[in-house]
Amino acid sequence: MGESSSDSFLKSYLKGYKEFWAERFPFTDVYSRFIGREEPLPPWSESDVNEFITSDPVHGPTLKTAREAANIGSAGAAIGAISTAAFAWKYSRSLHGAGLSFVAGGVFGWTFGQEIANHWYQLYKLDTMAAQVKFMEWWENKCRGRS
Repeated sequence: MGESSSDSFLKSYLKGYKEFWAERFPFTDVYSRFIGREEPLPPWSESDVNEFITSDPVHGPTLKTAREAANIGSAGAAIGAISTAAFAWKYSRSLHGAGLSFVAGGVFGWTFGQEIANHWYQLYKLDTMAAQVKFMEWWENKCRGRS
């Protein structure tokens, strides 16, 4: 009888824990219908994204801005990875140290690049998640029309 009450406590605790984080990270609910599909969406190209940007006057510019911000994040990751790995290699001549520095520098560079882009493009004023979901819905409808 003690086991069932502890299982019940553990299940209720985990349920509350999941609800707590689901509130703070809503992308799990928003993107779940696109991620957990039996048949995945076909890949899209740059021209498909540009077609959506021109066709949707509300979410198109937001998606374009989010993609530009991602490019800045990628540049920051490259700069961070290469510079920290070069610094580690120059002073330690350790392959594993340079490799770890490369990975860590990439993560830190991506983070700083995203923060810079967030403030530069004022992404905090835009709903980029809604724009991405609208693009996924648009792409889903367009692919359904082809079949």
